[in-house]
Amino acid sequence: MPPQDPEVARWFSANLQPHEPQLRAWLTSQFPSGQDVDDIVQEAFVRVLRARTDAEVRSPKAYLFVIARNLALMRVRHSKVAKEDSLAEIDCSGILDEDADVPHAVARAQELEMLTEAIQSLPTRCRQILTLRKIYGLSQKETAAELGIAEHTVEIQAAIGLKKIGQFFRRYRPQA
Repeated sequence: MPPQDPEVARWFSANLQPHEPQLRAWLTSQFPSGQDVDDIVQEAFVRVLRARTDAEVRSPKAYLFVIARNLALMRVRHSKVAKEDSLAEIDCSGILDEDADVPHAVARAQELEMLTEAIQSLPTRCRQILTLRKIYGLSQKETAAELGIAEHTVEIQAAIGLKKIGQFFRRYRPQA
C-alpha cells in the first residue's frame, strides 16, 4: 500500500516501486528457502520510507536492496536459531503431577508452552543468558565465563531478557 502523504507517495512511486519486480526476483534467486518474499519487500519499503524521514536517501534502489538482503539474512539466522534452540522438544510428560486434576494439569502445560515461546522470542544472547541463569542455575560469574563475556553484559542482557519476557506475557495474555 503506497504512503498517504502525496509527497511521500510521489517519492515512493518514482524511487522504490519501479524496483519491486527486480527486488522480488533477486530475493527469490538469492534466498530460495521459501521465505515470504512479500513480507520482506513490504518491510524493506517501510524501512526505506522511515529512513527517508530522518535523512536524505541518496541511492534508494541500493538502500532498498541492502535492507531487503539484511531482512532475509535475519530471517535465515532466526530460523536456524529457532531450530537449534527449540525448547519445545523437551519431554514435558514427567513434569505433571500424577495427583493433579486435569484442568490444573492443562493450565500448567499451557503455561510451560507460553514460557517456551517467550524464551524462544528473545534475541540470541538474552536467550542464552536466561537459559544458563534460570534453567541451568548458573551464577552470573559462571554464565559470563561459559559465554566468554563480561559479568556486566550478563547482568544487562538478563535484565533485557526478563523485560522482554514480561512484555511477551502482557502482549499475549489470554482474554477473559
